[in-house]
Amino acid sequence: MVSRTERGPISDWFWTIDRYLLAIFVALLGLGFMLSFAASPAVAERLDIDSLHFVKRHAQFIFPALALMIGLSFLSPRQVRRSAMLLLALSIAMMIFTQFYGFEAKGSRRWFSIAGFSIQPSEFLKPAFIIICAWLFSEHSRRPDIPGNLFAIILYGIVIALLVAQPDFGQTILITIAWGTLFFMAGMPWFWIILLGAMGVGMFVSAYFVFPHVAGRIDRFLTGEGDTHQVDTAREAIIRGDWLGQGPGEGTIKRILPDSHTDFIFSVAAEEFGILFCLALVAIFAFIVLRGLSHANREGDEFTRLAIAGLTLLIGLQSMIHIGVNLELLPAKGMTLPLISYGGSSMLAIATTAGFLLALTRRNPEKRATGRQKIYQDAAMPAERV
Repeated sequence: MVSRTERGPISDWFWTIDRYLLAIFVALLGLGFMLSFAASPAVAERLDIDSLHFVKRHAQFIFPALALMIGLSFLSPRQVRRSAMLLLALSIAMMIFTQFYGFEAKGSRRWFSIAGFSIQPSEFLKPAFIIICAWLFSEHSRRPDIPGNLFAIILYGIVIALLVAQPDFGQTILITIAWGTLFFMAGMPWFWIILLGAMGVGMFVSAYFVFPHVAGRIDRFLTGEGDTHQVDTAREAIIRGDWLGQGPGEGTIKRILPDSHTDFIFSVAAEEFGILFCLALVAIFAFIVLRGLSHANREGDEFTRLAIAGLTLLIGLQSMIHIGVNLELLPAKGMTLPLISYGGSSMLAIATTAGFLLALTRRNPEKRATGRQKIYQDAAMPAERV
């Protein structure tokens, strides 16, 4: 046990970190590993490879993700901002590289391979983009002569252009909602609210007419006609699970469910562990959102407040989209469940998001040290005689 009076990076980290959030993120990593045993073997068997192939690959990323998350949680807000700047530049460069040298899968060019691993740069771009935009908005709020809002709009345009070029419409919506929320929190004028809202509607309508796969998914969602095998199978798995599930390893619908280890792992969890287990998962993500927004609400520094809110929204929105698709509340879209679904890039990127969030929600160690020194000084002073 680390003593409160002990000085040093480890002790300061231990007593200033939000241990509830840290415990939740570690628990999600554990739940993800457990669910990989339920969802991955069926996919591996369909591909005629070792049944534990995806389980082993999933396990390879757990400890690097945990180390990355804890390592980033030691950073100060200034170090978070600098790290995000470097990560953003690297991610944009990798996304451009992917357009020329990446490989195509399911009609999109989002990945490139290195050392036998597939990397999806857009996953790492999200937390870095949110942090830098939070900084730009806060700088404009602090000094109106700095065109922070304009730079944030330009950066948003660059990122969206790269995402649409892949194309990745789901990530585009996710980033747009998070970015728009930050802009609103930063005191967006009504002119910009109306203008950007109209542009958002225009982008959505344009995507429907320009991208056939987007139109197909929306049409299938609205009419129920066409190839709805994935969502129908996911719904059947959830219904079969009932309240308490079929039991670990007893699921059968998962064997015919495409992408059961990634985009539809929530349905596998429902079939084998039941709706009550899934409600607990929903409660975990709701806790992260409420806890993060509570920190943001109490934060006095504008940059930290916006960054905490933005990172929290990324995790909350991504989990909401994944669960909504599994429940047929949203059009089908490939979106992983944070720290649960299989995928090295997704796991490391969410660990990065969590690490930045833990770093920004730490109680200020300088204030804590100053307060502790004051207590020592007061204790050392002789008591006044009555």
